[in-house]
Amino acid sequence: MSNKQIVADLMTRLPEEASLTDIAREIEFIAGIREGFAQLDRGEGTSLEEVEKQMPSWISK
Repeated sequence: MSNKQIVADLMTRLPEEASLTDIAREIEFIAGIREGFAQLDRGEGTSLEEVEKQMPSWISK
């Protein structure tokens, strides 16, 4: 699916009252997800073990 098709599909699913900010956030979210998948395809992902090791530093009390 092309980027244009993805945005067209998104537009059909958003409510009529969606603001431009809402639309921009949705597009940014989808772009981030697609970039993450592209990074994984290129072998640039982080292993589960590494994530588990770093997770305590991400959680603030």
